[in-house]
Amino acid sequence: MQKLVDGLHKFQSGYFQSHKDLFRTLCKGQNPEALFITCSDSRINPNLLTQTGPGDLFIMRNAGNIVPRYEDAAGSSEAGTIEFAVAGLGVQHVVVCGHTLCGAMRGLVEPSKLEGTPMLKRWLNHAESARQFVAENYRNLEGDAKVTVMAEENVLTQIENLQTHPTVKDRLEKGELRIYGWVYKIETGEVFQYEPERNQFELISDPSGIAPVPAKFRERASI
Repeated sequence: MQKLVDGLHKFQSGYFQSHKDLFRTLCKGQNPEALFITCSDSRINPNLLTQTGPGDLFIMRNAGNIVPRYEDAAGSSEAGTIEFAVAGLGVQHVVVCGHTLCGAMRGLVEPSKLEGTPMLKRWLNHAESARQFVAENYRNLEGDAKVTVMAEENVLTQIENLQTHPTVKDRLEKGELRIYGWVYKIETGEVFQYEPERNQFELISDPSGIAPVPAKFRERASI
């Protein structure tokens, strides 16, 4: 805990003092460019990863970067956060970012890992279609490789779930919103994005090559 308190003092005497103009502006309101949906995992820092600062990202985090489908999300913090970001703040972009070595995804691959955490197990039902797809199509994979594939498929499943939310659907249809699927590789610091045309995740190497995911972005057998 002392580390946290020391950090507070360092922030107040250092960063805050040298960025007073920024914080004066932020006192008037926020205008984030993107809603960034990612996992609660302590190894992920969205602002560090994207080199953004206060006011740039509206961040939603939970175990497994889950977005419940709209019909299953009544009263949830996720539904409220999405609605506020998209309809209230008018963000132009939404990033759904999973990651390698994810404990939630490992729980989907190895159900025994979820023993003793019934609420987490129930929460991950929102990723059931991804779990089934990986189980049926990646039987040859195991260990971390399978967890990575699960993270990728889960990102796509959560994007599909996201598109069931009326505020998202409306702004997508108007061309006012773009959605991106990312997977952060903890081992290397690299980020891979979903490429709809090739139906695969590829390393982000060219900033001009960032491709949004269209409303109907993939064809796969219903499960």
